[in-house]
Amino acid sequence: MKRKLTGLTAAAVASALLFTGCSQGAQGDGGAEGDGKSITLWLAGGDTPDELRDYLKTEFKDETGATLKIEEQGWGDLVTKLTTALPDPNNTPDVAEVGNTQSPTFTNVGGFLDISDMKEELGGDNLLPSFVEVGEVDGKNYTLPYYFGSRYMFYRKDVWDAAGVALPKTLDEFNSAVTTITEKNPKGIDKFSGFYLGGQDWRDGISWIFANGGEIAELQDGEWVATLDSPEAVKGLEQLQAIYRTASNAPNDAKDANQYQFLNDSDEVKDEEGEVTEDLSLAAATIMAPGWAHWSIGDLVTGEDGEPAREWNDDVFGTFVLPGNDGKPAPVFAGGSNIGISATSKEPELAKELLRIIYSEEYQTMLGENGLGPANQEYASSLGDDQFAKALIESASNSKLTPAAPGWAAVEAKNIMESFFSKIRDADDLTKLAQDTNAELDALLNQK
Repeated sequence: MKRKLTGLTAAAVASALLFTGCSQGAQGDGGAEGDGKSITLWLAGGDTPDELRDYLKTEFKDETGATLKIEEQGWGDLVTKLTTALPDPNNTPDVAEVGNTQSPTFTNVGGFLDISDMKEELGGDNLLPSFVEVGEVDGKNYTLPYYFGSRYMFYRKDVWDAAGVALPKTLDEFNSAVTTITEKNPKGIDKFSGFYLGGQDWRDGISWIFANGGEIAELQDGEWVATLDSPEAVKGLEQLQAIYRTASNAPNDAKDANQYQFLNDSDEVKDEEGEVTEDLSLAAATIMAPGWAHWSIGDLVTGEDGEPAREWNDDVFGTFVLPGNDGKPAPVFAGGSNIGISATSKEPELAKELLRIIYSEEYQTMLGENGLGPANQEYASSLGDDQFAKALIESASNSKLTPAAPGWAAVEAKNIMESFFSKIRDADDLTKLAQDTNAELDALLNQK
């Protein structure tokens, strides 16, 4: 998921589900014939364009005779609303989009219907594996991927060229390149970063741990156990510490938010009264961000609505996929969502018909045409063939998600990973730091 979770107690979901007598795989009395009936789809945020929403409503009506109601929920309070609504048959959404890292919490407490018998019909092995995994419990499927937005590198060609540095083919080459660029600082900018990596930006930084074979946590004898102190993970932490100290001047409290602004040139935008409404400074030669960031990178222009906008300039900006130690794409954290049917839905058969429409070739293609990575990789070509589509597809080929542990939402709610990463730059003992963080993770990972 590309946004931070709010607080959640998984126990509240579990107890509410038990109170209402709900269980995974529960069925309502509905049928596929829907004349006079309606179901509700919750979509998270504004990522799904109006065109696609209208298509779902029209197609659902044509296919079933029923009405599809779509309600948009903000990412900030989605978890809280799902916690309250999923156990309540009278108020639950029949189908709900959920952030990929939120999925394990709700699937482990019975919030979603078992749709294992539909997996093959909806895409089977063509569905993005890492997203499928976070929707599984005991080998059964409760949520499936909706869309993805993998992370890759955006860089200033002019700055890299001025520093005399070539694009890297391995992770070590990348680490060395951004250090060299920082040292040379071709444009002489104060607090310049060859690679801007926020001190709390664990969603980007975790790639260095993954690339060295480390994991945040592993499933051992049926229990999730934090493993940030493994030799492989510590090697990644050592590389990160070197980057923080020699290549990034981002503050220790900087998070995964709006890194693109540091890639753009300094420009002042003034309103009709002459007041400055935007003043951005080139402070980095390289950033890492989800693919949709490219809409915010480029030369400052006046948009069609008369407002300031950014126009990509191929002479100045470029993209590449972060390479791993083996030269293949490094494992990156993928943003995006999963989708599932509420276990308390009164119309599960109609809800299944909606999933069939969502996973149809036409709708999956529409997702790609609108810049959202389609769940079914068979339709990835719908993203196009420009550099952004190619980088998105290539980086997603080795993407990873957070552990599919029932307590992961609680981990994010307590900002444990943000706190951990913010201490890497100044840590004297990375192994000790990892062990201390493991203890915090172990206390939450298996909570239901």
